[in-house]
Amino acid sequence: MVLIGPPGRERLPLQHKATALDEPGRPERAKVHAPATSCGGPARRTVGRVHTDLTSARVVLLGRPGCHLCDLARATIQGVAGELGASVAEYSIDDDPELRERYAEQIPVVFVDGRQHDYWRVDPTRLRRALG
Repeated sequence: MVLIGPPGRERLPLQHKATALDEPGRPERAKVHAPATSCGGPARRTVGRVHTDLTSARVVLLGRPGCHLCDLARATIQGVAGELGASVAEYSIDDDPELRERYAEQIPVVFVDGRQHDYWRVDPTRLRRALG
C-alpha cells in the first residue's frame, strides 16, 4: 500500500464512504442522453423550438434586443452565411426563461450544425471555416 502525503503526514488512500445512493432497493439514476444533431454529435441542451433549429438550421444565433454585440454578430453571420448559402435562425433569450438563465452572460451565442461555436464575438474566418 502506498501512502500519499509529505513525510510524517502521510494519508491513507481514500476509501468509499456509504451514501444514501448506496442503499439497497434505491433505484439507479436514469442516464440522460443528448439528442443527436444533423452532423451526428450531441447537441447542447436547449429547449422547445430552438432545439428544432439546432438540428436543422446551419447557424443559430441566440441574443437579445438592444445587445450591441448581438448586432455585430448578426451582421457577421448574415455576411458569411449569405456568401455560403447557409440557413440561419435567430432567437431572443428573453423569450424563454431557460435560455435566459443558461446564456445571459454569454450572448450572443452562435451554434453551427447544432454545436456551440462562439459567444460574445464571431470571427468571420472561423465561421466560414466551420461552414465550409
